[in-house]
Amino acid sequence: MEILHVAAECFPVAKAGGLGDVVGALPKYQNKLGAISKVVMPMYRTSFLIENEWQLVHEGGQFLGEQFFHYSVIREKTNRLGFDLYLVDINGLLDREKVYGYADDIERFLAFQITVCDWLKSWSRLPDIVHCHDHHCGLIPFLFKYADEFQSRLHNIPTVFTVHNAQYQGNFDWGKSVLLPSYDSWKWSMLDWHGQINPLAAAIKSSWRVTTVSHSYLQELRQQAAGLEKLFEYEKGKCSSILNGIDADLWNPEKDPYLLFHFTINSFEIGKKKNKEELCNNFQLDPALPLFCFIGRLVGEKAADLLPAAIQHAINRHKGKVNILLLGSGEKSIENELYHLQHSLGGYFKCSIGYQEALSHSMYAGADFLLMPSRVEPCGLNQLYAMRFGTIPMVRRVGGLKDTVIDMGDDGGYGICFNHASVEDISHSIDRAIALYSNEPTQMNHFRKLMMGFDFSWNKAAQLYLDLYKTLKY
Repeated sequence: MEILHVAAECFPVAKAGGLGDVVGALPKYQNKLGAISKVVMPMYRTSFLIENEWQLVHEGGQFLGEQFFHYSVIREKTNRLGFDLYLVDINGLLDREKVYGYADDIERFLAFQITVCDWLKSWSRLPDIVHCHDHHCGLIPFLFKYADEFQSRLHNIPTVFTVHNAQYQGNFDWGKSVLLPSYDSWKWSMLDWHGQINPLAAAIKSSWRVTTVSHSYLQELRQQAAGLEKLFEYEKGKCSSILNGIDADLWNPEKDPYLLFHFTINSFEIGKKKNKEELCNNFQLDPALPLFCFIGRLVGEKAADLLPAAIQHAINRHKGKVNILLLGSGEKSIENELYHLQHSLGGYFKCSIGYQEALSHSMYAGADFLLMPSRVEPCGLNQLYAMRFGTIPMVRRVGGLKDTVIDMGDDGGYGICFNHASVEDISHSIDRAIALYSNEPTQMNHFRKLMMGFDFSWNKAAQLYLDLYKTLKY
């Protein structure tokens, strides 16, 4: 079985969030199970592009409305990621440093999707499955079925669409419909949602199957999906959920190249202690105190707007007994508040605004607790990384957090869970964590060893996707 994954991100090529981690791991694990799994994504101007060797595999041209553009498709020569990686180069549109955040993102990802369809049309043997990820690729199932120049060749290819985050839908005004290839005008409603072209809605309507990245998130989407609730309810017959995994080769404290001190499930006490000391020394924090970390985007979806007040409350309440370290970027107002707190709270709170892959690994290894108070969390990978490194997750019961973390007060539990995205609930969870840390280390070490023994790798999920593909006619 040959699968082509289409996505805007893929770690380590280009990553803005969890989508990149998923696309960078799932195809590799599918190949280990005997499939032929490949990835195509835009060609951004990243260090990965510069540092690797590439082979030109296809050239062509297409129209974005009345504007003609030339494109090329290149392949990474060495298969270093464990799967064939293809990049689409469109000069002036895709060859930029950032993945998102440009005024013409709609045009950029429309051109990318049109190019993928045009390239696929040239294949002598079509893939058995095309698996599209999030709204940046959401129009591809529609184009396969209804675009005049693609449907005769591509309409029989089964498409699977995975919703990684329904908060982002890529919608745009019908005035830009002229940018699309000509299509069966009777099918305009497949593109429309509330008077706009909505790529996420179009994908849910047009793809053969829809998946979400955790079981609870699928249920939540019927009540809270940024306006698509009725659509998820209507299309529930084609929807299913497969919980994300993590790349256990990459996120492995025994051999993680970003760590100075490696450890296993049998040596985590000394290993975590050394990593914590190194991390705290780098940020002038006291390694004798419990270390709480937050790693993620500083946006409302992650409840990051609550962090300044929660941090100030925790440090004022437990002054001299707690350290907090934050890594992330996002809304400038939140960043500014955190900068101010760093200067006003002495040596108990430090923040690093931006994103550093190496630092994130060090934080997972060195932290005692990882805080995730998210308002929306389709799956969450950070809590899985934390558990792999023996760091106790503190999570709100939502989406994939609810599916992967059991409160230590329940039978078989190991984490700290709370119900509301509020300063009060965050503060109470910090109180619980400090009480645990202050007790004899036996109980905390029990939880750490329990978590490190879990298998959150992609092995199970990769097989579930293959099983899903096999139910489709190809």
